[in-house]
Amino acid sequence: MDDYPLLNLFWTMLWFFVWIMWLFLLFKVITDIFRDHELGGWGKAGWLAFCILLPYLGVLVYVIARGKSMGQRDVKQAKASEAAFQDYIRKTAGTAPGGGATDELARLAELKEKGAITDEEFEKAKAKVLA
Repeated sequence: MDDYPLLNLFWTMLWFFVWIMWLFLLFKVITDIFRDHELGGWGKAGWLAFCILLPYLGVLVYVIARGKSMGQRDVKQAKASEAAFQDYIRKTAGTAPGGGATDELARLAELKEKGAITDEEFEKAKAKVLA
């Protein structure tokens, strides 16, 4: 360890970190190229070739030229994923718009309390909802 000073170790770790960050950015750009529905096939092929043949320059130019729309696509995808997740939770919990079994049972219990339906009618409707 005497022949490799601490400052050289620091610089090696810094350049390694920068290289890893650049790889993350490269993969992010490549996935964004394929995710963009507004970009045609030739445009995707051109950007991909540019990023593969001249990687540092290609990624830098892509981020400068299309960075804002890249962020907008990320936000749009995050919102769509969140909406799908919330819809899944609503369907699973039975609270989807239009009602579910829980809502129907609550409505039947309310009708029974008001006296609009008898105990026998409540039990039949309850069995029908739970079946």
